[in-house]
Amino acid sequence: MPSHPPEIKPHRLTLVLADDHEDVLREIRVLLDSDFDVLDAVTDGLGLIDAANELRPDVVISDVQMPGVNGIEACQRIIENGFCPTTIILTVHDEPQLVKSALQMGIRGYVLKVDAGEELIHAVRSVVSGSTYISRGVLKRLTTPGN
Repeated sequence: MPSHPPEIKPHRLTLVLADDHEDVLREIRVLLDSDFDVLDAVTDGLGLIDAANELRPDVVISDVQMPGVNGIEACQRIIENGFCPTTIILTVHDEPQLVKSALQMGIRGYVLKVDAGEELIHAVRSVVSGSTYISRGVLKRLTTPGN
């Protein structure tokens, strides 16, 4: 009887999440769990850096405002230290200068929480494929004259 090679399952992308509100973390995890492997969810910037260092996920998703180290700074450290090259900010903040600053630091995605249900899964796939992803709400604000 011929033997068949073992079935090779496609790699599911791995994520680490950070938000200082545990209820938001739960909602994000529920949104992402069906498509990705969420390795950890933390509530502060230093915890995010530690989790990324230990777990080496494919993507880090972080809020901006968190205790200790903010999400943008935590993502910058994660990128600089080689813990995870692909990071996304998920936030309520749509100020053009904050968005531009995050992208200049090497953050690959910027998604507003209000758009997360429609855009976050696509954003993860986009940044992993090498693209930069900016949610519709942020793009609208960035393209408004004077910003």
